[in-house]
Amino acid sequence: MKATVMDMRRNPKTILDAIARNESVTLTHRGTPVASIEPIRDERRIAAAEHEAFGMWGDRPDMTDPSVFVRELRQGRFDAL
Repeated sequence: MKATVMDMRRNPKTILDAIARNESVTLTHRGTPVASIEPIRDERRIAAAEHEAFGMWGDRPDMTDPSVFVRELRQGRFDAL
């Protein structure tokens, strides 16, 4: 399927429907192809727990309670003054 940049703005559902049908979409701007949108094949999808980055900070002692860690990150600079 070919679609223009304006098609993406005005009717993105048509493009998403084509991708859901496992069609590739060639995006054009003023008649010139600028990008190709490919559907993700099922074999490339993995669960988050299977990703290599999952749990990479699990052995850090400061990460035992993530909510405390994030709260400390979000403190203002001047709270310690």
